Amino acid sequence: MAYPVTRDDASAAFFDGARDGVLLIQRCAACGHEQFALTGLSAGVDRCRHCGAPDPAWVPAAGTGRVETFTVIPARPGKDGAVPPPAIAAVVELDEGPWVTAPLDARPGDVRAGARVSVSFRAAEGDGEPLPVFVLA
Repeated sequence: MAYPVTRDDASAAFFDGARDGVLLIQRCAACGHEQFALTGLSAGVDRCRHCGAPDPAWVPAAGTGRVETFTVIPARPGKDGAVPPPAIAAVVELDEGPWVTAPLDARPGDVRAGARVSVSFRAAEGDGEPLPVFVLA
């Protein structure tokens, strides 16, 4: 699965943490709201989504949570006719509260809503940045 991700000033801290194996979320100093800033794998945000205060701080998350929902994406046959395993896209509620949409590295029959997961990181294709991928805990 290819991920179109580009490092910029707003997302650099997240990708530096990912390179070190740490999932970073943002916490607002004004209201304490925690958010996952890379929704849709776009650049980080510069404001709290709850109160609008500027410059939420990047903080480490535990990297654990539970599957809220998921979908199985069938794979297309390759040029050789071989069919790779399907991909799973999951919405994970982190233990801190924010929701993250990310791949789930598991067999479809092993996944259920409510399943506990933990984060891992996988480099995107080519010279891409490391991205969160969840695994069953």
